[in-house]
Amino acid sequence: MENMEKIKDLIDNKKYTLLRQELSELNEADIATLLEELPEEELIKIFRILPKSIAADVFSYLPIETEQMIIAALTDREAANIINNLMADDATDLLEEMPANVVKKLLANANSETRRDINHLLRYPEDSAGSIMTVEFVDLKENLTVEQAITRIRKTGVDKETINICYVLDGQRRLLGTVSLRYLLLSDADAKIGDIMNENVISIKTLMDQEEVAMVFQKYDFTSMPVVDNENRLVGIITVDDVVDIMREEATEDIEKMAAIVPSDKPYMKTGVFETWKKRIPWLLLLMISATVTGGIILYYEEALGAYVVLTAFIPMLMDTGGNAGGQASVTVIRALSLQEIDFGDILAIIWKEARVAVLCGITLAAANFAKLMIFDRVSLSIAFVVCATLVMAVFFAKLVGCTLPMLAKKIGFDPAVMASPFITTIVDALSLMIYFQIATHVLDL
Repeated sequence: MENMEKIKDLIDNKKYTLLRQELSELNEADIATLLEELPEEELIKIFRILPKSIAADVFSYLPIETEQMIIAALTDREAANIINNLMADDATDLLEEMPANVVKKLLANANSETRRDINHLLRYPEDSAGSIMTVEFVDLKENLTVEQAITRIRKTGVDKETINICYVLDGQRRLLGTVSLRYLLLSDADAKIGDIMNENVISIKTLMDQEEVAMVFQKYDFTSMPVVDNENRLVGIITVDDVVDIMREEATEDIEKMAAIVPSDKPYMKTGVFETWKKRIPWLLLLMISATVTGGIILYYEEALGAYVVLTAFIPMLMDTGGNAGGQASVTVIRALSLQEIDFGDILAIIWKEARVAVLCGITLAAANFAKLMIFDRVSLSIAFVVCATLVMAVFFAKLVGCTLPMLAKKIGFDPAVMASPFITTIVDALSLMIYFQIATHVLDL
């Protein structure tokens, strides 16, 4: 990157005045990206020379581990300056990850307003709307004129998360309506806020789960939404940049659960070997033990396999096909559940749909496999029939298991993602083997 080479050249030549000027012309997110590529010692040095007006914004774009490292290297005064200039929700996210003694020191050096806002946010449960909201918003009274409202925005808006939407409150801070900055600029200067505000306000409760918050944003396409308590008092707002982070976190968590990994909140390269081992081994042990069921089935039909050794060659294909078919159904259903497109009341309709899909898939796979068995493998007609009949049945039951287990998990309060590939594959493998040997036993007179 050209900028990176120029920055490094300025650092090497200790041209800090030019470096400061060069950095000031870049976007804060780009500066954060540049800093991440520097060694720790240089990163701290360059961060210190950033203009105070942009240092806090750059800080908010850095990974939490880098933020912690910077805070630890700064003086109390420098750290307090960063905390005071961060948006309250970003400051709260940082403090939640810091050691208690460091948090205590930072809060002691923060100004009273910042300290109040952070303590306010820390009261709410983790992953709730209250924990991710910001308290930097513009509020207006309904008796203000448009001209007075614009004057207030000019005075207070500089430190707010957003000024695009302003919130109209009564004397008890109950939310009465909203008004957009665009509408204010286009309205008559003497018009009353109460007369032009939008009273049809969609809000979020403080204890709503963050995943549900993301769903609400997706439904209404808002860039920000108010967060209210049980008495409809405005306590904060959530902006779309926070929702993007939520959606990424939730998607990562679901992917890890579907891969039988205990979810982690750290990036892959930031997670140590021992920590990675701890998150993977519990599921591997559980699935290894559960997989002994398939071994027991094979041992039970050992005599049949001895009579028709050729049957052994098709076991991996049947198990893999069944597992893949079940995985397709489960992933589709889990995604639909997470998007709230379906619920448990739709289970019969889903089973009926997946059953028809399973029949079509099973027959297609069986026809293709029958041609292969007869032309290339040259097995007997009876063996081909056993394998193809098993394919149809295995795909059918795999689809049913794949679509019903996630819905049952959701119904009884478990995360549907946990019921994805790990458990479903184990169950489908056992079913496929039992179906295979039962059909073989009856057709081949074993």
